[in-house]
Amino acid sequence: MPNFIRITMATATAFGALALAPTGAQAATTPTAASASVVPAVHLRLTKHQRKVRIEHRRRVRRSHEVTRALRVAARQQGDPYRYGATGPNAFDCSGLMLYSFRAAGLHLPRTAAAQAGAVRHIPRSRMRVGDLVFFTSGSHVYHVGIFDGWSHGARIIIHAPYTGARVRKEAIWTNSWFAGTERLA
Repeated sequence: MPNFIRITMATATAFGALALAPTGAQAATTPTAASASVVPAVHLRLTKHQRKVRIEHRRRVRRSHEVTRALRVAARQQGDPYRYGATGPNAFDCSGLMLYSFRAAGLHLPRTAAAQAGAVRHIPRSRMRVGDLVFFTSGSHVYHVGIFDGWSHGARIIIHAPYTGARVRKEAIWTNSWFAGTERLA
């Protein structure tokens, strides 16, 4: 093997850019990868724009995980009774369930359904993902909120605290007077 190739390979191996398995006589005298000291990898310098894109991507992924966590919290509350004005942990009204779930996931929502509708980014129904909020309207008034839990038999399913005497449950959306909102980043 030419000398310049040996030097290039040795340099690349020292910086962690190339890992070669020892062969023949070298295998007996070369320490294994597990016992060898770890050489830090060479960090490539990113441009300002690349750093900004990477940071924004991490923020979006983290927020998406938080929204998913809020859905799991809401799902665990199924069976808890509805009580007007309650925000948990053992009884909820519709917006109290959303407040409790999102707070447990590390996100902030206002107290009432109408205020929550004003605090989230509105999205088209076609762009909804599991964990997004569903706001029910009468005219221009928001009167109820639930969290989208996916599809079942062609119907959108939400988790919500429906009304006095009922319990937190999953249910298909029963009307066409609603819009979607999300806490996810654009």
